[in-house]
Amino acid sequence: MSVKITAVAKQLPKYTRETKDIIPYLNLWLTGQEERFQRKVVKLFENAGVDRRYSIMDAEDVFMKTSFEEKNDIYSKEVVKLAEQSLSKALEKVSLKPTDIDYIITVSCTGIMIPSMDAYLINNLKMKQDIVRLPVTEMGCAAGVSGIIYAKNFLKANPNKRAAVIAVESPTATFQLDDFSMVNIVSAAIFGDGASSVILSSYENEEGPKIIDEAMYHFYDAETMMGFKLVNTGLQMILDKAVPETIATHFPKIVHPFLKQNGITIEDVDHLIFHPGGKKIVQTVEDLFGSLGKNIEDTKEVLKRYGNMSSATVLYVLERFMDKQLPKGDKGLMLSFGPGFSAQRILLEW
Repeated sequence: MSVKITAVAKQLPKYTRETKDIIPYLNLWLTGQEERFQRKVVKLFENAGVDRRYSIMDAEDVFMKTSFEEKNDIYSKEVVKLAEQSLSKALEKVSLKPTDIDYIITVSCTGIMIPSMDAYLINNLKMKQDIVRLPVTEMGCAAGVSGIIYAKNFLKANPNKRAAVIAVESPTATFQLDDFSMVNIVSAAIFGDGASSVILSSYENEEGPKIIDEAMYHFYDAETMMGFKLVNTGLQMILDKAVPETIATHFPKIVHPFLKQNGITIEDVDHLIFHPGGKKIVQTVEDLFGSLGKNIEDTKEVLKRYGNMSSATVLYVLERFMDKQLPKGDKGLMLSFGPGFSAQRILLEW
């Protein structure tokens, strides 16, 4: 019995601006800072590889003295709306009803809410009362792939069932107004908000790329490289500048043994479905695979159009491949990185 991904659908928040239109707000926020520093920050935004981003809050709200409580209240309301819209789109793509889903996994790390968004979805969409729930809250950018892995394992053990993985993130809700560190600035320059839903099935007659294999890879002694610290003003970003270099060092161990256990090499992989963590990480991956004739154009395009939306971003990349009607037998490698530090991998076959 195989598990397939049958549909992917994104949902963008209502507010959007091009990066050039954010610069005036940035300049206002930087008032009083040393001029050379201000120029450096503006240049960083302009060169981040993100042309446009979307947000659950308009720029005025992001750069105002909004409290953690106020931002988290906006997060709690808006992520449920985005989750419901993206899940409804995904279900519609494969002509399913909310009651056709047996297992629901919701993914988010950029706000705090109990009950988690899956409880609201079950009520709002009148899903099955015996649906199995799994909220995933603390795996950061890797969690979109993690959610698919958990869904696949559930479906592998349960024939003729379906699962939904819904990732919704709002990194703009974590922006720290009184923090002029490069970590806070870099995260603001590369991140945006977004949602995406994935439908998976263990019905033999339903179509979509098969999940051939999946695996997680954990870096030792790297817990402090990426994540959030809970402070009085909200979730403060932790992002070590050594992340791209660390990924490059571990890449051979992450990719090649995983493919080898499936009887293939990187040359046999037709499509790279990678999470665009940021311009430097994208460049690192491109340097590693460019010589093999592989490209990550879809990954770069998602970063350019939407920014890094944490766990949801790789699902935006996946949707682009799902929409291409790829030839039967094509293989795709999904890959994302997140706090821990960890790498999550999935091998797909169309």
